[in-house]
Amino acid sequence: MSKSDDYNVEVPTRVLVESMVREDATLHANELYSVANALGMTDQQVRLCIRRLVTDGQFTQEGRGRRAVLRASEGAESSIEPNVEFVRYMFAQDRGEAPWDGNWHLVAFAIPETARQARDAMRDGIVHLGGASIQGGLYISPNPWGSHIQALASKLEVTDHVTSCTTSDLTVGGTKDPRTIAARLWPLDNIADGHAKLINVAQQRLLRLRDTIGLTETDTLTIAIELASEFTRAMNPDPLLPRELLPHPWPGTRARNLTAECWSVLLNLNPAPARPRLFRSYADVVQHVTDHAPQPIP
Repeated sequence: MSKSDDYNVEVPTRVLVESMVREDATLHANELYSVANALGMTDQQVRLCIRRLVTDGQFTQEGRGRRAVLRASEGAESSIEPNVEFVRYMFAQDRGEAPWDGNWHLVAFAIPETARQARDAMRDGIVHLGGASIQGGLYISPNPWGSHIQALASKLEVTDHVTSCTTSDLTVGGTKDPRTIAARLWPLDNIADGHAKLINVAQQRLLRLRDTIGLTETDTLTIAIELASEFTRAMNPDPLLPRELLPHPWPGTRARNLTAECWSVLLNLNPAPARPRLFRSYADVVQHVTDHAPQPIP
């Protein structure tokens, strides 16, 4: 946790280590320890985490202490790297380029007890895609998620147990009003609170980034990890409901725009060779936003 900022961001040690990996799959320990210390972590925390990751086969290590160089195993990813497809969709919604067509998309599954692990994974995957439970085994989304649901069911080998349909005639708890249904099925207040926290964090980090006097490479890397962590924390539970179903104003829009502005500055400040590969994912996002000429943040 950052020691000096009013809006602290909690970053698990393992997430920090995974997120510091460079494009060439290496991680320099001196850089890692510096950022960890800036986040309020002790050297002992970092050493123990590295030891566990090496033991688990996630990393190999050459050298010792702050002179060590770690190398990530093939396929290792950071949990705070954004899903670029979904993030692009978020910004398209914010710009009004993905309006709701009035259809609800439903999926139901009845996976037997003998495949409990697949059943749990199917449920978790549907929720991750923004689905809300109407009743046991029946989930709903206003977004056209058919291809994602099919891919999930196929991966889990449960296609024969899954049913889906689309309707514009939906009644939940006696109401047909779409906004009332959305407010009933998704915890919008909690989601909005997460976006409000991201706004506070991003606003403060943007002020620090604009005042470049005394800003070190460790500072910019620390801010990048904090932003990515808080962005992930805010966006993971967000079902990406269309604007037609959300309260106005919706804080997610401002939170995303502020985050994109922060990353635009970060990408110009941090030298490419020293960047963790996390920067590449956000570079794709920022490029997409820039191509669509977003309005400046007041």
